[in-house]
Amino acid sequence: MVDIWSPKTKFRIWYEIEAHACDAQAKLGVIPQANADAVWTAKDVEFDVAKIDAIEAVTKHDVIAFLTHLSDIIGGDVARFVHQGMTSSDVLDTTLNVQLTRAADILIADIEALLAALKRRALEHKDTVRIGRSHGIHAEPVTMGLTFARFYAEMDRNLARMRTARDEIATGAISGAVGTFANIDPAVEEHVCAQLGLKPEPISTQVIPRDRHAAFFATLGVVASSIENIAIEIRHMQRTEVLEAEEFFSKGQKGSSAMPHKRNPVLTENLTGLARIVRMAVVPAMENVALWHERDISHSSVERAIGPDATITLDFALARLTGVIDKLVIYPDNMIANMNKFRGLVHSQRVLLALTQKGVSREDSYRLVQRNAMRVWEQGADFLTELKADPEVTAAMSIEEIEDKFDLGYHTKHVDTIFARVFGA
Repeated sequence: MVDIWSPKTKFRIWYEIEAHACDAQAKLGVIPQANADAVWTAKDVEFDVAKIDAIEAVTKHDVIAFLTHLSDIIGGDVARFVHQGMTSSDVLDTTLNVQLTRAADILIADIEALLAALKRRALEHKDTVRIGRSHGIHAEPVTMGLTFARFYAEMDRNLARMRTARDEIATGAISGAVGTFANIDPAVEEHVCAQLGLKPEPISTQVIPRDRHAAFFATLGVVASSIENIAIEIRHMQRTEVLEAEEFFSKGQKGSSAMPHKRNPVLTENLTGLARIVRMAVVPAMENVALWHERDISHSSVERAIGPDATITLDFALARLTGVIDKLVIYPDNMIANMNKFRGLVHSQRVLLALTQKGVSREDSYRLVQRNAMRVWEQGADFLTELKADPEVTAAMSIEEIEDKFDLGYHTKHVDTIFARVFGA
C-alpha cells in the first residue's frame, strides 16, 4: 500500500499516461508514429525523484517538472509531442484514480481475509452461550458464534461497499483544458483509460468530479467504524470483571511498565484510534466536492494527504484486526459464570410471556415478574426460587411450567437459521 503512494510509482503512472496518449495521438495522425514509439524508450528508466524535485523548485509546477525531466531522457525533439492537447489535471486526476483503484484492490483483499477469520471463529463458537447485553446490562442469552456472525455480516456489507467504491472511482479523464476536448480527441481518453483499466469519465470539467472521491473516502470511513465496532466489543470482553475473551498474550509480552500483572487490550485500543484517523479523511473529502467553476486546486493539497493516510491506515487496521480475531482467546466457562451472576434473571421475558398466555394481563404479568426480579437485584435472591414461592405466580402457572421457562436451549433454537442467513446453507 505504501508503494502505491510513493513518488516513484506516481511518476511511473504519469509516464504511462503520457506514453499511451502519444500512441493514441499517432494512431489519429496527430503526431508521427516514430515519435510516439520513441517515448517508450524510457519505459525501463527509473525516474530521478530528486531531479524532478529540483526542477519543481524552480518551475513551481510538478507536472512541468516531470515533463522537463522526461524530455531530458527521451530527447527534446521527441518530447515536443508529449502532453499534446492535455492539461495537468488529465495526468493528476487519472493517476489519483489509478492509485485509489489499486488501493481498493488491497483493501478488498484485506476485508476478504478478515471475513474468513470471522467465519471460522463463528462456526467454532456457534453454540458457545454467552449473555447478550443492552445498555451494558445483562439482557438475554446469545452465543459467541452469533457475535462473530453479526460482525461477519457487517463486514460482508463493507466488502460490497468497497467493491462499489472501487468501481465508482475507476474513471480517467484526458479531456484537456476545461474538459471540452477542444485540443485533444476523445479517442485519446478512451485509449488511455483502456490501457490503465479505467472507464472514461462521462463529463469532466478539467477535473474528475469529486463526488466520486467523497463516496470513496466515506466508504473507508464506514469500514473503519465497523473495525471500531468489533474492537469495542473485544475491549469490553477483556475487562477484568468480564473476561469472556482476550487478545492473545504472547510469551515475553509485557502489559505495563509499572504493574507486572497487566494484560491490556492494546491492539483493539489501537484499532479504535486508527478508525478515528481514517474517518478524519471523510469530511475533507466531502468538502472537496465544491470547486470553483470548471476547476480550482483547493482539493489537491487535501488529497495528497488523505489518499495515502487513509488507505495505508485502513490497510494496517484490517490486517491487525484479522490477526486479533484469528488469535482471540475465548473463555466459555466465564461466559456461563457471568450469565449466572444474577441467578436466572435472563429468563424473565419467558415468564412474562407465559403469564400472559395463562390469562394474566400484561400489566399484572410485568408487575409480578419485576417484583421477583428486584429481589434478585437487591437481595441476591434466586429468581426461580422467588417465582415458585410467589402465590400470585403459582396461581397462574404450575411449578413445572415455571421451571420449564428456565431452559437455556430455548434462546438458541434459531441459531442455525441465523447462520444460514449469514453464511448460506
